Amino acid sequence: MKHGRILLQTDGNVTVMTLNDPGVLNAFGQKLREDMTEALSRIEAGTARCLVITGAGRAFCSGANLNDPDRPPRDRAAEARGEVKSDLEAWYNPVFLRLRALPMPVVTAINGIAAGAGMSLALSGDIRVAARSASFLQAFARIGLVPDCGSSWILPRLIGMARAMELSLLAERLPAETALAWGMINRVEADDALMPKTLELAHSLARGPKSLGLIRRMYWESLENSYSRQLDLEARLQAEAALTHDYAEGAAAFREKRPAAFTGR
Repeated sequence: MKHGRILLQTDGNVTVMTLNDPGVLNAFGQKLREDMTEALSRIEAGTARCLVITGAGRAFCSGANLNDPDRPPRDRAAEARGEVKSDLEAWYNPVFLRLRALPMPVVTAINGIAAGAGMSLALSGDIRVAARSASFLQAFARIGLVPDCGSSWILPRLIGMARAMELSLLAERLPAETALAWGMINRVEADDALMPKTLELAHSLARGPKSLGLIRRMYWESLENSYSRQLDLEARLQAEAALTHDYAEGAAAFREKRPAAFTGR
């Protein structure tokens, strides 16, 4: 990436995207945002079958960089009048929608603090693995703002309205173990085992069929669909999956009582 604020590494069919500005706890500064936009374009054009997102150093992501020296001046009055797009409209929201639309499983490896928009990024994973020392913070109320980047949508669906409201109003840190008990994340690993365990999981997903991307789409859309609309979606995606090479291989392997060799096609 142009600024080195995002690192992309390929390990077989797994791509690891690392937020790489540890001096500011990987906060979303202008250069990191530009690099992340470029990284997503490369991922969308690539052939990876699983994406891992993590942070460099002792944090996953501390949210927006409010002291970013590279940030261009903002005209908040013009934003309020709708004359120019806010940061959320111009960058954050489109990026989070692009992440959701990726045709592959996304795993977040959450090391250290995930705060504000960084917490939203952590929760954008289909499977969320946290280091034991990790924590989560809905920091917005501390500075007089409201939750964004989809956190007000996903948190009540993950942990219920009461807990989502508590996290957002009180702006208290939530330890990884409590997040696991609440069902906000999937796994907690020892700090030094976070990336080995996450990569092991990611490679397992990357060996799976093309339908894994359809499964992630199905479940994300289920959070908005009625029952009848979800049945329609299942029928459409099942028809799409049935046309893949991986379905033919999976069915043959089942009949022949052998492990399937999926290729992501």
